[in-house]
Amino acid sequence: MSKMKRALFFPALISAVLFAGCGILDGASEEIDPPATVTYTEEGETEGKKTGKEEKKDKKSKDAKEETVMTELYLIDKNGYVVPRTLALPGTKSVAKQALEYLVKDGPVAELLPDGFRAVLPPGTEMSVDIKDDTAVVDFSNEFKNYDAKDEQKILQAVTWTLTQFEPVEKVQLRINGEKLTEMPVAGTPVGDVLTRAQGINMDTTGALDITNTKAVTVYFLAGEESSYYYVPVTRRVSKDTDNIVGIVNELKKGPSPASNLLTDFVPEVALIDEPDVADGEVILNFNEFVYGSFEDEKIISRHLLNTLVLSLTEQEGIDKVSIMVNGKAELVTEDGKKLAEPVTRPENVNTGSF
Repeated sequence: MSKMKRALFFPALISAVLFAGCGILDGASEEIDPPATVTYTEEGETEGKKTGKEEKKDKKSKDAKEETVMTELYLIDKNGYVVPRTLALPGTKSVAKQALEYLVKDGPVAELLPDGFRAVLPPGTEMSVDIKDDTAVVDFSNEFKNYDAKDEQKILQAVTWTLTQFEPVEKVQLRINGEKLTEMPVAGTPVGDVLTRAQGINMDTTGALDITNTKAVTVYFLAGEESSYYYVPVTRRVSKDTDNIVGIVNELKKGPSPASNLLTDFVPEVALIDEPDVADGEVILNFNEFVYGSFEDEKIISRHLLNTLVLSLTEQEGIDKVSIMVNGKAELVTEDGKKLAEPVTRPENVNTGSF
């Protein structure tokens, strides 16, 4: 996968950042949903020289704000989807283990959960994480077995997608008290030797009658309400003979399933005029004018259309950035009036807003 990866070990002090709403920045290789650095200042300071105790207190307070790591946690939303939400977690060298600890119900994530979201692992679950080459070996305590059967697939997906955000993890192996799992303990879902993102997330097999002649692609749709939208990954099946990029575009314009509670800014009339051009990690797409959707008169590209397109395409191996043309012209404008002059890269973190 070409998703943005984080280093497995962070320095002890990492400046806290808050993330602005989705948008496009000017400059080479523009990012969607870019970070905005925040500088913290101490308030209420008295004039004059401080005592050593006061200085230590101020330093401790400042360090507490600075020692954070922006981490994607795959949580369950109110519609039952497994969704990445980026939260500021305390700085640590064991970021992979910490990320799983923040997936535990009634654990440290409880006070950070966005409205309508819940954690996926049973209360009291403990774990160790051992990284061997590209595989994260997770050993859970007995409490891991105490989950509802309906959450079994969600747990597998949340654990796998949370851990594979980190370098060099590409695979996940599960154990309970040192014993390797071959199937999940409640509903018996086969686990296999390892889990990867290739096994999908929020599976939607609507219309895929012949699984053997199809392959999986993951696309992103919208959920939530105006001013508080977030992006949901959904794995669909497309024909084995279909180019992955073309298949992704087709699934995006097909839109979410009617009963899914998901949304899209693509309209069915959107079409690629030319075959996608891929070179050096960049894909160039030439659309017809319907890619403007409701902004056709203004010739503006929807922010959400652009974001879902970039998120979906950069899940593909070897694709790091996306360039868009309309009828062969590349001079596009975003909703906030900025020219889309450079390729757009995947954001370092997904769904960073506080809704």
